[in-house]
Amino acid sequence: MSTLGTGAKALLVGTGALAAAGAGAFAWGSLLERRMFTLREASVPVLAPGSKPIRVLHISDLHLAPWQKDKQEWVRSLAALKPDLVVDTGDNLGHTDAFDALAYTLEPFAGIPGIFVNGSNDFWGPQLKNPFRYFGGPSLLKAAPQNRLDTDRLHGIFANLGWNDINNAAEALDINGTHLELFGVDDPHIGRDRLDLITRAVDDLRGDDPLGDETWPDSAEHREPRPTVTIGVAHAPYRRVLTSFVNHGAQLILAGHTHGGQVCVPGFGALVTNCDIPRSQVKGLSLWGSGLRSAYLNVSAGLGTSIYAPVRFACPPEATLLTLTASS
Repeated sequence: MSTLGTGAKALLVGTGALAAAGAGAFAWGSLLERRMFTLREASVPVLAPGSKPIRVLHISDLHLAPWQKDKQEWVRSLAALKPDLVVDTGDNLGHTDAFDALAYTLEPFAGIPGIFVNGSNDFWGPQLKNPFRYFGGPSLLKAAPQNRLDTDRLHGIFANLGWNDINNAAEALDINGTHLELFGVDDPHIGRDRLDLITRAVDDLRGDDPLGDETWPDSAEHREPRPTVTIGVAHAPYRRVLTSFVNHGAQLILAGHTHGGQVCVPGFGALVTNCDIPRSQVKGLSLWGSGLRSAYLNVSAGLGTSIYAPVRFACPPEATLLTLTASS
């Protein structure tokens, strides 16, 4: 009877241990971590001195499916945080029949000021893909998928909440004594961003104020400088978009899309970003600069995954509560 040498035995033991570790990691990521919803909190010092703080709830990449009851209830519970503003950076739908589930999920936020932009999964349902293709670069669409979603119905859900559509558009809100100028683009990942429209949108926004963007609008006599903060919003944080936003005066930029890498290596971080943002900025709060200007950038790791790739590892699903505070 033949016997294995010491080296062969060690190789078999090592291979078996590696396979067991891989199976355990997959089980953890697919059964547990992807449902470990987390609230990340951060402070962003962009307000004028003496301003009252503004609490911004950033939600992204829900990829919601009708049967995901735990995700629905967890998001509903975030209304107890009493945010002053909700920002949704797209990819809300993870199934063609998720509209009623999404309406239920967001129902507690009705009446809270909100804005939104689209992600690709607000236009098309999920698709089965080879995950290893992400190592070759962003997952670009070669042709329009067949499972087109009812985007107008989705926008109707947001309209019922009182939220504003800033896809290639701008909107102004006054919250806690601060004037917010918000502009956004449709999903850059599928080429729907129109950066050429942002300048006009912001100019039109400021043109609505007879006293301009530098003064309080309440009276001709009260012409003290008006505290104003400019926020840029996009689904996918491509470099061209972030740089354009900074050049348009954004002090804070909000984005999603990356899933934080979705599968990360402890001590190393994200393996892929699915866009051209540096891996070091694939999630969390950082700074993005252009020339002498810079803006705070918050990239959400998102709350979901595709139903065809239901796994997260070292990258739990998240929403973000950003507290805008006075700068020193």
